[in-house]
Amino acid sequence: VQVSESGGGLVQAGGSLRLSCTTSGLAFSRYAMAWYRVAPGKEREFVCRISAGHLTDYADSSLGRFTISRDNTKNTVYLQMNNLKPGDTAVYFCKVAQYYVDLSSPLGPGYWGQGTQVTVSS
Repeated sequence: VQVSESGGGLVQAGGSLRLSCTTSGLAFSRYAMAWYRVAPGKEREFVCRISAGHLTDYADSSLGRFTISRDNTKNTVYLQMNNLKPGDTAVYFCKVAQYYVDLSSPLGPGYWGQGTQVTVSS
């Protein structure tokens, strides 16, 4: 199984970015997906998740600004991030798991990508 994120970069506060996470080696449509992030000096933090049936869940810090979606024809999940803040600066990781419930914690079983850096300048 391979998991690969892309789309990170440098953006000014108030700007937008769209991250992508593409997988291979599994039946993508049957798996749940999540985004986590690791900010400098902090632990891995849940951002949002989406089930195989498109059920979504967001951390309070993401709600109203971030949107997770998936395209099963492309084996890809997206994270649209709007109104970015300097506090969103982090490495963003994609996680794939067979069960939606396993994505609520970084300790649950699943596959991780290598991460993509998002930097928001003030």
